[in-house]
Amino acid sequence: MSFFEDLNDSQKEAIMHIDGAMLILAGAGSGKTKTITTRLAYLIDHVGIPAQNTLTLTFTNKAANVMKTRALALLQNQSLHNPLLCTFHKFGLLFLRLYSERISRANNFVIIDTDDKKKILKDLASENLKSSLASIGAYISNFKNQSKSAEEIRKELDFLKDEKNKNYEEIIHIYEQYEHFLKQNNFMDFDDLLMLTNKILEDENFAKEQSQKYNYITVDEYQDTNTLQYQILKKLCSAHENICVVGDDDQSIYGWRGAKIENILNFKEQFHNVKLVKLEQNYRSTSAILQAANELIEHNRKRLGKTLICTKDKGEEITILQNDDEKIESFKVAREVSKLLNSGINPGEIAILYRVNALSRALEEAFSKEKIPFKLLSGIRFYERAEIKDIISYLRLLSNLNDDYSFKRIINRPKRNFGNASLEKLENYAKENHLSLFESLCVLQGSGFFSKKTDNEIEKFILSMHKIKEKNNLLAMILALEDEFKIKEFYKDNPEGEDKLLNIDELYANLKDKISHGNYNSLDDILNEISLLNEQDGLDKESICIMSIHASKGLEFDHVFIIGLEEGFFPLTSDTSNIEEERRLAYVAITRAKKKLYLSYANSRFYKGSRTRLEKSRFFGESNVMKKELTLDYQRNSYKKGDLIKHKIFGIGRVTSVSKIGNEEKLTINFGGIERMIMSSFVEKAI
Repeated sequence: MSFFEDLNDSQKEAIMHIDGAMLILAGAGSGKTKTITTRLAYLIDHVGIPAQNTLTLTFTNKAANVMKTRALALLQNQSLHNPLLCTFHKFGLLFLRLYSERISRANNFVIIDTDDKKKILKDLASENLKSSLASIGAYISNFKNQSKSAEEIRKELDFLKDEKNKNYEEIIHIYEQYEHFLKQNNFMDFDDLLMLTNKILEDENFAKEQSQKYNYITVDEYQDTNTLQYQILKKLCSAHENICVVGDDDQSIYGWRGAKIENILNFKEQFHNVKLVKLEQNYRSTSAILQAANELIEHNRKRLGKTLICTKDKGEEITILQNDDEKIESFKVAREVSKLLNSGINPGEIAILYRVNALSRALEEAFSKEKIPFKLLSGIRFYERAEIKDIISYLRLLSNLNDDYSFKRIINRPKRNFGNASLEKLENYAKENHLSLFESLCVLQGSGFFSKKTDNEIEKFILSMHKIKEKNNLLAMILALEDEFKIKEFYKDNPEGEDKLLNIDELYANLKDKISHGNYNSLDDILNEISLLNEQDGLDKESICIMSIHASKGLEFDHVFIIGLEEGFFPLTSDTSNIEEERRLAYVAITRAKKKLYLSYANSRFYKGSRTRLEKSRFFGESNVMKKELTLDYQRNSYKKGDLIKHKIFGIGRVTSVSKIGNEEKLTINFGGIERMIMSSFVEKAI
């Protein structure tokens, strides 16, 4: 098989580059995944680079798995070692498992997730907290992504003095407590996986050793890297500059969570003799869609510059949906979607995108009324659901009986007559005697410390834990967990019991599958893989996808509707410092469409308790679509005598007469015997 089959000249140029730094500027839909995986196979199979000396880093597990599958399929000579292809955080986990002792941390640490972090901060915070827990958590994450410990931040108190949040003393104090708690319980959070990796690599000699181990490094979605990730990459390149970064500055949309677009913009200054390859041939979208995307993004000044070149026909013109308000907007979108479905279009090929999450409400109502199947991609992630976290906590405690955090979560789930009062007594005893909660429970059971009923339940719990731990393999432990604790019974009578039982069955099946087909030496291995999962709700081919533009990154659909294109909603701000990221977000949204694009705006919206008149987004003009628009003009859903309406101040009323004033209606409304004249844009239908 030829490495260069079905590749264009730019892709071939990128693949054949071997030594030295390279930036692949990959436009939307330009075949970057194929380029990355083929280059990796080329280095291993054609050039002869040992697979174990390559490192490919991505941002999502999904991307890593897709690339791994494609790369392995291309390799002709399967070696004993597969190339290391994983997320940044998975790399940090693997690295710390080997080298955490260099910073005096045990390598059998447990990874806590975002929800765990929130609960720990809540336990550590005082009642008269001045800052919100969310802002404290964000500050801690920000500090760690600057590779700064609590001790280092305290030495740099001035760092916070110019920030909006003036409660810096309180924030640092909680950061210190939080770090101490993690170390004491042998926990690490997601940010630690990178911060501590970077700390270890600060030893220049050791960094060079690691650099010599990974001779060829590839990074996907480089525009999304933050300062800490950049620092790690620089250290891993201390013995060479064989780094290939792939990204698109025009799709940098995560500045709000720390991504630095400067990493890709300044790449040519940060490494020597950088080779630049532009992948500009777009294999996804029609010419009409690409023309709008190209014209829009050219208004950004901070960019390296490229133009997407269409490989398809011009396709249909972009359709503009002009609406009086959000109800009419949702009605029009629902009608257009119904037409597509009736014409035989698969629901999974249709997506509705928005900048502001609150805009989904009107859509959900309209789609429900029209009986259109849809999936809102913003639900609770599988591993964050209560019943799943309960089972994971049981497994964590089985892995480490001194895990007080997991102990507290499950000691009364299922019910064991062990309420808050019993837990508080146990915690006080554990603290006084320098024991873990489980150790204290074992000491106190049968001593009269608890009531007889509670003591009996505790005895069963302790015996069951030891019984499961004695199982000689992981699969037996998983099976014994349900047999001993009857977790499904606990959730059976829950109002959402059916769904919860299905979720538990799904977890058990998934764990069994992992054990049967994976290479796991211990329960810790499985738990840490689960902790790293950044699951995105699965796409349902039988439902329309409704999601934020951020959630749509990396996806594509035949038919895409972008709603809420008004100033103040999209772009969300007119602040010049943020408008370029807003424009990049619009570019990402437009380039999700393969065949047909709909752009929608409303003249007014009822938002945050009041109706606001709005101007259509500047992006219409910048993308040059207004002059060639196809506007769908439905009959206005006007008010008539007898309609029930709702006003934000006067409440429910009934329309007694309607008259026209320009493009709007003046309504005479009876509010409980009092008639008032109100413009239609200030009310909405009550039913």
